[in-house]
Amino acid sequence: MVVGAGPAGLMAAEVLSGAGVAVQLLDAMPSIGRKFLLAGKGGLNLTHAEPADLFASRYGKRRPQIEALFKSFDSTSVRDWAASLGIDTFVGSSGRVFPADMKAAPLLRAWLTRLRHPKVGPSVEFLMRHRWIGWHQPVPQATDAGAQAGNSWLDFETPYGPLQVQADAVVLALGGASWARLGSNGAWVPWLQAKGVDMAPLLPANCGFDVQNGWSTHFASRFAGQPFKSVAIEYTNSQGHKFARRGEFVATASGVEGSLIYAASSWLRDDILVHGTATFQLDLLPGLPMERVLAEVQHPRGSRSLSSHLKSRLHIEGIKAAILHELLSKEQMTDPLQLAKAIKALPITLAAVRPIDEAISSAGGVQFEAMTEQLMLATLPGIFCAGEMLDWEAPTGGYLLTACLASGYCAGRGVLAFLEEK
Repeated sequence: MVVGAGPAGLMAAEVLSGAGVAVQLLDAMPSIGRKFLLAGKGGLNLTHAEPADLFASRYGKRRPQIEALFKSFDSTSVRDWAASLGIDTFVGSSGRVFPADMKAAPLLRAWLTRLRHPKVGPSVEFLMRHRWIGWHQPVPQATDAGAQAGNSWLDFETPYGPLQVQADAVVLALGGASWARLGSNGAWVPWLQAKGVDMAPLLPANCGFDVQNGWSTHFASRFAGQPFKSVAIEYTNSQGHKFARRGEFVATASGVEGSLIYAASSWLRDDILVHGTATFQLDLLPGLPMERVLAEVQHPRGSRSLSSHLKSRLHIEGIKAAILHELLSKEQMTDPLQLAKAIKALPITLAAVRPIDEAISSAGGVQFEAMTEQLMLATLPGIFCAGEMLDWEAPTGGYLLTACLASGYCAGRGVLAFLEEK
């Protein structure tokens, strides 16, 4: 039995079905892969083509555990798997890998066709609108990591009333706690905790933030939703580690979000949780050195206004000009040295993390130390976990989907080994 019809659950089901195992796949939602389809709305980023060492570094403190999964299924495997479904892929200018048509739906359709009508092995049985609500009876406790379990029973709510489902082995692929309306709500946490499974708290990842004291009404009303393009941010966290990257992000009604912010979000989030605030430096003109910026600011402007001067000399206008007026005093704006310093390193203080349900993904979940190398829960033999419900996080760029697919693949292989031993 696989619980959860996202990428991790579907991959586990494919591995099992292909090996001749009968699989029931149950999900609370009316249709399959809802978050997967949403992720592909603007172009499905399957994986990334960067070198393996750099790719693995994107998983931070959980690099060793995720890298171990990649030994069986890595970014190259993702492209090969897509090709086996008849989906061609290409590498974009940033190194990100996309389907040739950029769409998620054709890939999902081809995947489901193979699961429902496999050339080898039994077809996967899909049971939608089946919401897991806990254990039907106590699951046997393991005396050691290799202990064998009897059959496991799980309780489900269905359109037809309560249902108890029995399986020789179970893969839980229930997602994290972001985008609850798509099925990932973290409701499973207490059911695993009650069985003694070690958990890390679920936290927002690839998330937005609220700025300290909020934006002014003028700034929020005029610039919420507008991007800061061709900028850079720099941040040194409380452990002394430095983040520095160019890109873009977006102003929101209360703060900031977007790809550049997401890339630093784990560091920003952790420092806010411990210290209450986190301040990064915003470089509005990363292509120009400080000396050049200062020279242009000091250039005589004659009768022109400061706004016109900054626009003509440095192309600072729109939201870039607005953020300077938002955060600097009149004295700072009229002091060439202070203004130039602000253009190159404007402090932006964040005071709150946006709610987890708004985040692209979540951190925390089932700790790897609570599982065997095959992703089976050490205290619950026959119960495997995969996907975003595991305690790892990564930035956007194909890293999230690759790790979900890899963990589903490894969990499926783990079930096969477990069933052979039984």
